[in-house]
Amino acid sequence: MRVFTITTILLCCSNIFMTFAWYGHLKNMANKPWIIAALVSWGIALFEYLIQVPANRIGHQAMNVGELKILQEIITLTIFVPFSVLYLRESFRWDYVWAGLCLLGAVFFIFRQKLFGV
Repeated sequence: MRVFTITTILLCCSNIFMTFAWYGHLKNMANKPWIIAALVSWGIALFEYLIQVPANRIGHQAMNVGELKILQEIITLTIFVPFSVLYLRESFRWDYVWAGLCLLGAVFFIFRQKLFGV
């Protein structure tokens, strides 16, 4: 359980950096040339990789790659929705909820063997 918790925390932190790298420039650098936004985004993404790579190495001790990927997708949606609504001031869409429910189905299928011994 400790590996899962550490991995989840690290992946959450890395995803925050990546979300800002991918989408933050839409708000903060809308009037800058794209190359400037790309260079700044690469700089931010460096920190994401410095957290994400160890997170996946730690997580791979207890999870397979499919489980790590599904965990990352859940984290991505969990961070992206508040970011887009609160930071970018995008409208909330119910599609986020439906996508989240689909991801919960993916979590069930990818982790069911560990959860239920099936």
